[in-house]
Amino acid sequence: MDSFNYKNGKLFAEDVDLAKIAASVGTPVYIYSKATILDHFEKTKKAYSKLDTTICYSIKACGNINILKILAEAGSGFDIVSGGELFRAQQAGADIKKTVYAGVGKTDTEIISALKAGIGYFNIESEAELEHIIRLAEQTGTKAKAALRVNPDVDPKTHAHITTGTKETKFGVDIERAQKVFERYANNSFVNLCAIHVHLGSGGKTIDPYCQAVKKILPLIDALRKKGYRIEALDLGGGYGADYRTDSAPTAADYAEGIVPLLIDKNLKLILEPGKSIVANAGILLTKVLFLKQGGSKKFVIVDAGMNDLIRPCLYDAFHFIWPAKVKEQFTHLKRTDKLDIKGLEFVDVVGPICEGADFFAKDRALPPVERGDLISIFTAGAYGYTMASNYNARPLPAEVLVDGDNFKIIRKRQTYEDMISLEK
Repeated sequence: MDSFNYKNGKLFAEDVDLAKIAASVGTPVYIYSKATILDHFEKTKKAYSKLDTTICYSIKACGNINILKILAEAGSGFDIVSGGELFRAQQAGADIKKTVYAGVGKTDTEIISALKAGIGYFNIESEAELEHIIRLAEQTGTKAKAALRVNPDVDPKTHAHITTGTKETKFGVDIERAQKVFERYANNSFVNLCAIHVHLGSGGKTIDPYCQAVKKILPLIDALRKKGYRIEALDLGGGYGADYRTDSAPTAADYAEGIVPLLIDKNLKLILEPGKSIVANAGILLTKVLFLKQGGSKKFVIVDAGMNDLIRPCLYDAFHFIWPAKVKEQFTHLKRTDKLDIKGLEFVDVVGPICEGADFFAKDRALPPVERGDLISIFTAGAYGYTMASNYNARPLPAEVLVDGDNFKIIRKRQTYEDMISLEK
């Protein structure tokens, strides 16, 4: 379910007219739908209900603590990759025992904080890291569980920057080396190495790579168990796709249809780390047209959001559907695609105000005619939107708004100029 829909030519988030939010909060602004977040979470939970499954929402996708509170109250655990994300989870009232901690470069301070907090599992990225966590656990008198991140050498066929399951990445250990890691470290007294972690990357468009990864990992788990090692859980990470284009990614049920039968009788707890598939379609970036400009044969729509607000198009060549927040009726029933051929559309570049040629949201995109002051929605911006935003060009970070039915509230105030320099004084 996606709760952003047109009513009488006006775009609504659930039951709130986006023009009302813009008038109250200003632009650019990130707007999230609570109903959509919960819908995607519950569908994932239901899809894997035949297994002992813990869903650990990936905080790096969208980390506003108000959104984390919604998910924690719904029963979600969390996937973290930094001490800051651990702090966010704690502030949101998370069950820290349902938290998994990944990342190739955890600092001593971060590791000690996680040990003292009692996280569920460290996802171990290297032997050097495991040795160090064991050392710190001994020094602090704490104990922890760990999942060895195994690299299955499976390519999800996505962008090179977000592919992490092939041999040529900095993440995890080769599947051939995994047994040696268990032989050396599994019997220490402080870190219980009792799980396997796999993460292929982000933006998966088919279920096949995930099924391939499971099929590659299960023989390893069998071999480890035969040698007497207790493997209690398999963490399949995240990376599950979201519909940036209409019906372009498998649903949670589609993924589960392939994965669940492979694990149904394996006596394994299953951990999932969805982020994008939960929150991407639950958020939009609402921006306003500043100027229209003709450059040779090209027409530019210059908006008040920039690459500092949403970097995915220029960083990943990512597609985001873009459409005005108020349109004529013939433009309200559309699939989200860049292949539109409808009478009355114009081909334009949608660009921001940043002093960079890479500051664009779409090139040669078909849009209904717009004018200065019109609102434009950049869809599927809930994941890796605000969390990757910056103050480049000394631009204040935008506000964030959460919609719940016919109500909305600001869940992060718009940054001011004074806020930006407060730590420099």
